[in-house]
Amino acid sequence: FFLKDMGSYRKDKGYIDILYLFKLKTTNYKVDIKNALGDLISGCSVGIMHLPQGMAYALLASLRPVYGLYTSLFPVLVYFIFGTSRHISIGTFAVISIMVGSVTERLAPDSNFIVNGTNGTETVDIDKRDAYRVQVACSLTVLTGIFQILLGVVRFGFVVTYLSEPLIRGYTTGSACHVCVSQLKYLFGITPSRFTGPLSLIYTVLDICSLLPQTQVPELVVSLVALAVLIVVKEINDCYRQKLPLPIPIELVVVIAATIITHFCELPSKYNIDVVGEIPSGLKAPRAPDTTFFSGVIGDAFAVAIVGFAINISLSKTFGLKYGYKVDSNQELVALGLSNTIGGFFHCYSVTSSLSRSLVQESTGGKTQVAGVISSIIVLITVLKIGPLFEDLPKAVLSTIVFVNLKGMFKQFMDVSLLWKTNKVDLLVWLVTFISTIVLNLDLGLAVSVAFSMLTFIFRTQLPRYSILGNLPGTELYLDTDTYKEAKEIPGIKIFRSSATIYYTNAEMFLEVLQEKTGIEIGKLLSAKKKRDAKQKRRQEKEKKKTKKEKKRACKSGTHSIILDISTTSFVDTVTVKTLKNIFRDFGEVDLDIYLAGCQACVVEQLEAADFFSASIPKSRLFITVHDAVLYIPRRHCSSLTLCCMQGTGKGRGFSGRM
Repeated sequence: FFLKDMGSYRKDKGYIDILYLFKLKTTNYKVDIKNALGDLISGCSVGIMHLPQGMAYALLASLRPVYGLYTSLFPVLVYFIFGTSRHISIGTFAVISIMVGSVTERLAPDSNFIVNGTNGTETVDIDKRDAYRVQVACSLTVLTGIFQILLGVVRFGFVVTYLSEPLIRGYTTGSACHVCVSQLKYLFGITPSRFTGPLSLIYTVLDICSLLPQTQVPELVVSLVALAVLIVVKEINDCYRQKLPLPIPIELVVVIAATIITHFCELPSKYNIDVVGEIPSGLKAPRAPDTTFFSGVIGDAFAVAIVGFAINISLSKTFGLKYGYKVDSNQELVALGLSNTIGGFFHCYSVTSSLSRSLVQESTGGKTQVAGVISSIIVLITVLKIGPLFEDLPKAVLSTIVFVNLKGMFKQFMDVSLLWKTNKVDLLVWLVTFISTIVLNLDLGLAVSVAFSMLTFIFRTQLPRYSILGNLPGTELYLDTDTYKEAKEIPGIKIFRSSATIYYTNAEMFLEVLQEKTGIEIGKLLSAKKKRDAKQKRRQEKEKKKTKKEKKRACKSGTHSIILDISTTSFVDTVTVKTLKNIFRDFGEVDLDIYLAGCQACVVEQLEAADFFSASIPKSRLFITVHDAVLYIPRRHCSSLTLCCMQGTGKGRGFSGRM
């Protein structure tokens, strides 16, 4: 009854339609024979990818591999019900995993679980540490989901628009570097110290370099062999993807082969190869998260929520545009939030969509999220029956899987050369984001990146391009006279335009450049008037004469009218209204008429609400287009301006006749 009642409030009344957000999109899941076959093949292919990637990415989150399998199971089923994208693959992802791992290691470091050994040596209680880290990860995940659900319910999906593409790509590239460094310890078989805070990545790299003489050669050999096989076969998949019916599941093949060789050759006992260890069969009972962790992870949870949604919605909209269906950003927030919240109760950590799995799901014929259900069935079978068979899988092999899947992110370094040629401001955002992510870590790096990106936006609006417009002969077009030499100024009329919205941050500059471009120094006239009013009566006459002379000098150019083209202004604030009033008043005192052209309807409404129009500023000074104002001005001044550069004559269409 509550949902039905809430559903009666429609979006046009300012409320969220709860039923719209939570109802099952049955049209997405109508199964016909053609879709069923494609979804079956696609689901099997993605499910095979989920197994090695889930276990590998769990290591990034500093959790045991089985929790990566749980994360590849439950959230996928939730998204199947509530999601709007038909092609993305929800589950583990490298960037989100490393963000979760940074939290679990910070709140549950090895130093907190040191116990005395039998020989008086200190050892780490691995079981207790891992159990505590799972609690941290689940609490973080549930809080992340709550943030996403709340943002979706209040229709705050647009927040992701403040994360520009250069910012996201720079951030994911920096995150890929963190992922790469975190896996080097498995590659070389060493145990570097753990560092936190700014510059921790640099310290870790230096520590790893100092430990290279202690490299475990067997671990390195296993890593290099697995890495070589993965790279070669993945390149074959890329080169022959049009000819191969299905991509070769090389990750699963390597995992199986490495497990068999390690088990029968007894590599852990002979060469001290570090393996995955115990993988319990079956599913664990759901458990409520420990809310005492919420206060310590609230900032991290919000960062994971925003980054996870940004990655998810960018992929979703890409596929939506390609196949012609709508992706609702607010419902995607809710769907992802429910996937995280419910998953957190089932021992999962935060999820988002994966580019590599999504591309496979699409390329192998997936048409709906039924493919996700099929992939979940494969993961479920593995968790219930097959999981313990992978206990002898070397962690070095999982680390190589992570390395290989970072290829797409490292290709984003090519953005630097492209942005250098196309947009240097976006290049600066990319570089600042990348460097701050490397130097300040993932949480502070994201905050600095967003702040810097917003500053670039503010500076762009504070420093717009101002221009004097001229008429293009034979047309009704008015273009920048500095850019288009064919454009000619109208005698006696200055047409001034700003390339950005006029508001409180640039209103003062608008007035300054207006005086500079028109050649009328209104400031000198006003200051002279103020001095005249403040001085003694015997000096007032002298100041009046001086002011009259300056008025004559100001108008020597023959300019009698100024048109402000404010077609680029989408809103006005109180500072803008005050600035425009001052322009009408001050320029009027030196016998210059001001006109507004190109006002949007919403801007006119805002001006009316601010009591902008009056006897001194009538609506007859407001025109739909610049050309209408130019046609009206000669009659206003009863002058014989020659408009030979224009095509035809006619009456100007002023707002005054329509308001």
